[in-house]
Amino acid sequence: MKGPEKVSSISTLHQFLGLKKPSNPLISVFNFDEVKLAPETILSTVITDFYVIALKKDCAGGKFKYGQQYYDFDEGIMYFIAPHQVLQFEDILLNGVRGFVLVVHPDFFQGYPLASIVKDYGFFSYAANEALHLSEKEEKSVLDIIANVEQEIEINMDSFTQDLLVSNLELLLKYCDRFYNRQFLTRKKVNNDLLSKLERVLDDYFRNDKLIINGIPSVHFVAHELNLSANYLSDMLRVQTGQTTQQHIQNRLIEKAKELLSTTEMSVSEIAYQLGFEHPQSFHRLFKNRTSFSPLEFRASFN
Repeated sequence: MKGPEKVSSISTLHQFLGLKKPSNPLISVFNFDEVKLAPETILSTVITDFYVIALKKDCAGGKFKYGQQYYDFDEGIMYFIAPHQVLQFEDILLNGVRGFVLVVHPDFFQGYPLASIVKDYGFFSYAANEALHLSEKEEKSVLDIIANVEQEIEINMDSFTQDLLVSNLELLLKYCDRFYNRQFLTRKKVNNDLLSKLERVLDDYFRNDKLIINGIPSVHFVAHELNLSANYLSDMLRVQTGQTTQQHIQNRLIEKAKELLSTTEMSVSEIAYQLGFEHPQSFHRLFKNRTSFSPLEFRASFN
């Protein structure tokens, strides 16, 4: 089986897609209707060394696979891809597709705060089925920024060009972060269903001795059980409940610990191992941090 196609430069990507040479080797914006792929050309799997931000609308029957998830592009959505992610396209000839693709190499914003801040935007590691659905007003805000970026790329470089481009990139990411927060809040039924399913996953894990056998469930395990990426789940929970997935797991551990401390004569060490902790000290530290009492102090309050 053929491995992923490595696309290391934006110039190579342009050549691969039949586009004209980019005006700037480290940042580029192009529209889907500019892509000139021959009908027999299928992008199977691709790995890039740059960030990809795209808005896609009216895809003619194509499907896009990101990680292990497929996504239908029948409606306009935005998706975000970090460097070194594996992308897979199937049956996309790009006929009739509208929208843009912005690609930027990490080297472009080296020396700017964005170089470190960009890693804080969790949506670059969301799966395709966790894409951003924009309202018309939100889409206009995004397209206005993209128009500014295109204009700056195409005009002659001067001492202001890079600063202005990086500023526009920062603004775009901040807007998208805001729009994702709006999406988390407005999709209440979907998110409430996920919260209920999360509780069922943890109930099953705590009830069936999996803590003793497998240890404390990881965020990635819980996210996998919910068919979500770990970052999307934590970001959604943070907006909905004010707590991350890790904090939800810890809350359940503390609830179980309180039950065992108040209803059994098990030692603190025994309870720690029962709850999946490798070291009793770790359990003691978490319990004290979350309740302001040591396990023994909490138990004594019941006597």
